[in-house]
Amino acid sequence: MIAMKMKQQQFDCIREQAMRLAAMDTSLYHAKFAGLDLAGMKNQEDFETLPFTDKADLRQAYPLGLAAVPMEQVVRIHSSSGTTGTPVIIPYTKKDVEDWAVQFARCYEIAGCTPEDRIQITPGYGLWTAGIGFQAGAELLGAMAIPMGPGNTEKQLTFMRDMGATVLCATSSYALLLTEEIEKRGMRSQLKLKKGVIGSERWGEKTRRRIREGLGIELYDIYGLTEIYGPGIGINCAYDCGMHVFDDFCYYEIIDPDTGKTVPDGQMGELVITTLRKEGAPLIRFRTHDITRFIPGKCPCGRDYPRIDVIMGRSDDLFKVKGVNMYPAQVEEILRAVPGTSSEYQVEICHVDGKDRMTVSFETAEPESRYGDLEAQVRTLFKSRLGMTPEARAVGMGVLPRSEKKTKRVYDLRG
Repeated sequence: MIAMKMKQQQFDCIREQAMRLAAMDTSLYHAKFAGLDLAGMKNQEDFETLPFTDKADLRQAYPLGLAAVPMEQVVRIHSSSGTTGTPVIIPYTKKDVEDWAVQFARCYEIAGCTPEDRIQITPGYGLWTAGIGFQAGAELLGAMAIPMGPGNTEKQLTFMRDMGATVLCATSSYALLLTEEIEKRGMRSQLKLKKGVIGSERWGEKTRRRIREGLGIELYDIYGLTEIYGPGIGINCAYDCGMHVFDDFCYYEIIDPDTGKTVPDGQMGELVITTLRKEGAPLIRFRTHDITRFIPGKCPCGRDYPRIDVIMGRSDDLFKVKGVNMYPAQVEEILRAVPGTSSEYQVEICHVDGKDRMTVSFETAEPESRYGDLEAQVRTLFKSRLGMTPEARAVGMGVLPRSEKKTKRVYDLRG
């Protein structure tokens, strides 16, 4: 199979944008593209010789070095949700804000939402792009936005019931927490929830099933990142066979993270995004570090947008224990294969007596008499599938920490 084919309109837009950015003394691309014959770019192959943009480039532009327009045209800034290092500040123009809302409203429509819906928004507001993106899309759709923001679970549930919320927007971690609280209180029959639009972190099949069955709703996986617009640049449809990404706003590539070369459609690799319309902070060949693949062929829903698979993990989430490389997604796959384990787990890696030691803790609703058997099954599957044997620790439901935002699952304590 060949890699995704670039449309002529996309190419023309990217070449014009690259030339404009390279000519700006203040642009990070002024130095990055120095000496390149951008006007001589003729095709997709030429485009793929352009250097990548990484988060380190964006950090070096702090605070407002990414701005590609005069400051008086910047109407808003956002910052990525990372907690370490220099922040990445993304400036937005009025058109950027409008374009983002258009994409987000499109996501809601693909999920089957209508102006009749009441959309409860639990992700955070402020510098993080999540909450305000969910709200702008809902308002453009014409639905009622219930802008709760994160936390205060008691109030969340009261409003969910009293306002008749039909759509829940949340991280998977907080959606799971709300599911457990609703079950504890026997509230499900009092709610009108029909759909969940979930994003901001990777989530496994067990978590999906737990939320879907616990709340009795359809689930939609929304995609996005602050550096591009925010959440809302892609979502899966009712056929649930990949996330549609909007190629009229961005151009997408999948590359081999080691070689930087594009891979054939259907092969896993790292997602790279080039913006087509962004004014405030256009990005060319931005490495997201998200691991996914293009899904070949046309979706049964009939939409022409390309599709990417659910995010397997991040190339920088890769961790190595006893010589074995693994992603959190592989841990989830193993736990999913063991009946009786839940979706909640935690991995702790440390160095003891000159050797790596990995402990996988997982929740289960089984009686304690079965813990030993579950632990043995987990160890055996790790050995057969990944070639290493961790310590396995079964714990009761609710023992591992819950989060209102993103849940940290891998703790590498080796220093």
